[in-house]
Amino acid sequence: MSRRQKARIDPAALAFAAADQRIDSHPLFAALSTYVRRDSAHPWADISLDGFLLAHPTRKASEDEWAWVFAHCLLHLGFGTFSCDDVLDFQPALKFGTRPFSWEPGRCVRGEASKEPEKWAQRFATGLSNAAVAAIDVAGGARSSLSDTRPMKTEWDLALSWFVSNYPLLGALASVMKVVADAELARGWDISIAAVSTASAEIYVNPLAGLKRDEWRFVLAHEMLHAALRHCDRVGGRDPYLWNIAADFVVNGWLVEMGVGSAPEGVLHDPELRGLSAESVYDRIAVDLRRYRKLMTLRGKGGDLLGEPLRGPADVTDLDEFYRRALLTGLSYHTSSRGLLPAGLVEEIRALEHPPLSWDAQLARWFEEFVPAVEKRRTYARASRRQASTPDIPRPGWVRPESLESRPTFGVVLDTSGSMDPKLLGKALGAIASYAAARDVPAARVVFCDAVAYDAGYVPVEDIAGRVSVRGRGGTVLQPGIDLLERASDFPSAGPVLVITDGWCDVLRIRREHAFLIPAGAHLPFRARGPVFRMS
Repeated sequence: MSRRQKARIDPAALAFAAADQRIDSHPLFAALSTYVRRDSAHPWADISLDGFLLAHPTRKASEDEWAWVFAHCLLHLGFGTFSCDDVLDFQPALKFGTRPFSWEPGRCVRGEASKEPEKWAQRFATGLSNAAVAAIDVAGGARSSLSDTRPMKTEWDLALSWFVSNYPLLGALASVMKVVADAELARGWDISIAAVSTASAEIYVNPLAGLKRDEWRFVLAHEMLHAALRHCDRVGGRDPYLWNIAADFVVNGWLVEMGVGSAPEGVLHDPELRGLSAESVYDRIAVDLRRYRKLMTLRGKGGDLLGEPLRGPADVTDLDEFYRRALLTGLSYHTSSRGLLPAGLVEEIRALEHPPLSWDAQLARWFEEFVPAVEKRRTYARASRRQASTPDIPRPGWVRPESLESRPTFGVVLDTSGSMDPKLLGKALGAIASYAAARDVPAARVVFCDAVAYDAGYVPVEDIAGRVSVRGRGGTVLQPGIDLLERASDFPSAGPVLVITDGWCDVLRIRREHAFLIPAGAHLPFRARGPVFRMS
């Protein structure tokens, strides 16, 4: 920089700009952000209660002096007062800037009273909260000074950190779950207040919701319980939105009973449903669809249980294990330090100690119950190998009946329409073949269905997984396949039927023991009377 350029720099202007930037970076005054312009008849500066700060156009002062003057004007705005005495009494405690020697108390506020005093009071309260948090961070070494430009903690951030330090039940969850505050994301997904994704361990909040800290505590606890209790995965064959409504009634009832934060206006709460599970509440509200479909969740008109993450999967490898461990650990600490919890909530958390069986284990139990294995018996007709210690003593061997007529069997109605995933077909058929072989089933009756039914007859179990030629790739009509099995003279009247489909099918009527095997996340278009296994 040349000497001429250095001579053109106005030190007074630099001090003014530095003071303005210093105000903007301070946690207390940043919340009262306003526009500063050098155009005022006041000896130093004045401000309107609508937020316009005007400084004297030619006054020269140091950075500390301008910082004190700007802070003085903004405190008038925060207090909502014309009186300088109140501000001058408060200002020395801030230790911010230096009072100019030539400053004299006078009228620093111009114009009429503010039309929105509550807005400035709320901003001032937020600034005080930010300043307190910043002071703690400075003391703990997280910030170098109050004017550190690190982002300030918002009301929802403070609400989430409260659970970590003050509420053991949800402390472990709050330490890992992330709050995503994105106004554009909230607008795109029609999130009026909040929603949660179990798969990503993220809570999406609308930063423009305008809730208080106590209300954010209620909202965050609501979404954390949704995720940890796996409400998104427990919907089964129910209507997803009505299931969301039922779960909201239950969770909100617990939070009100526990006194966690304050319920925002309009949340779903009915004291008459106290003590009921989400499944019981669903059964009650399902009889009045027109009424309950008009109710809104914390997301608004859509459900706040998001089936898929909006920004990618969670960093936690095993989410099931994480949620289970977090709630069980929180429960043990909470009951020892904070007392009792609602009985329904404790029961659901305790139930997490015994997670549900995987789909293949459930299918194996179904086979064990309805496709009994042929019992082996001992006979000397086929003597077993003699033991080395007693080679002269023959022992009976284990044999199975050789009559095929007495061997168990079952029927398979397989959806082969274009919407079925070939990988899922292979996984399902492989599981069926392995369990059938374990039950000593020689053959299964297989029927392929798309637009019409194709009877493959009795197929050896070892051929079900790999060598069956799947026919047809048209639409999905499964009822003819069911009727074919029920009317077949060579199929046992007590033989169970397993229906494999992706859920895009017609309404089925099955008069014998049956079960459904569908992909995870799929739903049947009717209420199933038999068990439904979901492949993961």
